[in-house]
Amino acid sequence: MREKLEVFALVLGFVGLVGTIAVTALPMWRVSAFIGANLIVMEILWEGLWMNCYRQADFRMQCKVYDSLLIIPPELQAARGLMCVSIVLVVISLSVTGCGTRKSSCCGDNMKSKNITLALAGILYLLSFLTTLIPVSWVGHTVISNFNNPLVLDSQKRELGEALFIGWTTSGILLITGVILLFIYSKRRSKEEGPYSDTYLIEARDVPKEESVYLERTPSSFHKHHEYV
Repeated sequence: MREKLEVFALVLGFVGLVGTIAVTALPMWRVSAFIGANLIVMEILWEGLWMNCYRQADFRMQCKVYDSLLIIPPELQAARGLMCVSIVLVVISLSVTGCGTRKSSCCGDNMKSKNITLALAGILYLLSFLTTLIPVSWVGHTVISNFNNPLVLDSQKRELGEALFIGWTTSGILLITGVILLFIYSKRRSKEEGPYSDTYLIEARDVPKEESVYLERTPSSFHKHHEYV
């Protein structure tokens, strides 16, 4: 059962890696919201971490990379850095998880090292969950706040893009993966420490203490007097 959980965690980790790469690369973080007098359904504007894409009527969509990092909003600047960190963390987590499985030959037969490796992978997955959830939620909160803000012009309002929903789903997958790995680690540790702790207690009872002094019991003079009588 635990081996199946390990394989399941590896599959989820790979899905999380694909999800973080897709979220980082897709330009659909913020999409155009044409409301009120600006209702032009034939226009589409996508804004991502690296580029924006624009299409009007039947023309082919054109994408342009940002000329400078300073021209994009602060939340997208932070999201760019955090999503790159997420990709690195997921790649490391996936590699560490492979080394911590039972059938892996990375640590040989040393199960203690494999358990520590598996726990480290779980912690890294939880960190990647945070570095994915924070930028996606930050951008989503900004989009919703600006959309409901009457001071923002209708032409500047945006809606939630598909990349944000993929990001929330990916962060959930990373969270589940980390929890599964920590659960496997706790089960392994409890299983290994149980028999060894009982054996240690039994051996400790049988082995005399080094500092203890053995006093031979000798009969008292009163006892000898009673035996004589």
